[in-house]
Amino acid sequence: MATIRDVAKLAGVSVATVSRVLNQNGYVNEETEKRVRKAIQTLNYKPNEVARTLFKKTSKTIGLIVPDISNPFFPELVRAVEDVMNIYDYTVILCNSDEKSEKEKQYMDVLKQKYVDGMILTTNQLAMEEVVELDIPIVVLDRPSDHSFPSVIADNYNGARVATRHLYDIGCRKIAHVQGPTHVVNAMQRFYGYRDEMKSLGLWEEAVVIQGNYQLKQAKEAVLQAIQTNSIDGIFAGNDAMAVGALKAVQQLGLRVPEDVAIIGYDGIPLTEMTTPELSTISQPIYEMGAIAARLLVKTIEGQPIDQLHYVLPVKLIERDSTRRRGKS
Repeated sequence: MATIRDVAKLAGVSVATVSRVLNQNGYVNEETEKRVRKAIQTLNYKPNEVARTLFKKTSKTIGLIVPDISNPFFPELVRAVEDVMNIYDYTVILCNSDEKSEKEKQYMDVLKQKYVDGMILTTNQLAMEEVVELDIPIVVLDRPSDHSFPSVIADNYNGARVATRHLYDIGCRKIAHVQGPTHVVNAMQRFYGYRDEMKSLGLWEEAVVIQGNYQLKQAKEAVLQAIQTNSIDGIFAGNDAMAVGALKAVQQLGLRVPEDVAIIGYDGIPLTEMTTPELSTISQPIYEMGAIAARLLVKTIEGQPIDQLHYVLPVKLIERDSTRRRGKS
């Protein structure tokens, strides 16, 4: 492989001059630059990116930390971020934190040591002070904890109210909520939406809150227990994975969906169309969320003006067979 010294020799210039041409740093006259670029092309010279990163303290690389890559919601977010970053010639390093603060902290430290130009966080395990200390551009996606950084989320609160009202409108009166982790902001926003809608309907005294932790298996076991000890005719699950778990639990007990128990999830992932019956859901604009976050990060990294720091995107109800309409009671 050709070296920078080979390029300098062929072009008849110093190594320092070749370096200035490569890094676009310092003055090089036009004729000299042409000779250097012709030598680079002739020798098919590829710069040592590791050395360039160490020299420039930049890498055209960003980190993306997700809490659980096995949840089908996150691969679609990742795809959007990667698609947009590729347009701007950035490489994405994907990290899966497993909802563990120590793992998230370790990834952040490693990413900073690799001189990533910025990070997109879809987790919120660490205190904001720890994130601020990184001193690099950050965009928070899906799980904002405060307004210190640019953020992109969906309208979790109102989406939850729509889901709960939908169950009421088809005749459900004993409506349970399968809740996500209590330390996760969007899970609590969805819980608050459920709670407030139940209060407005005069049903809060009948409410049943089930802990599902955003996990399919955990939700299934929790719903199995809850249905055997409570009167439930409708379930709003805080994400689609838990909605699938709830569906499996209801069917395991020999109950019919939606005739005995209607179920609606949240996210709008393709998995909801693969169940029998197909699951109703509150659909988030997942790809759009990831794409906006990526563009925000590029603008922040490159010092471009940002028109809007915080995005709250609308959601929509997708009604399928798991909440097929029945008569109001």
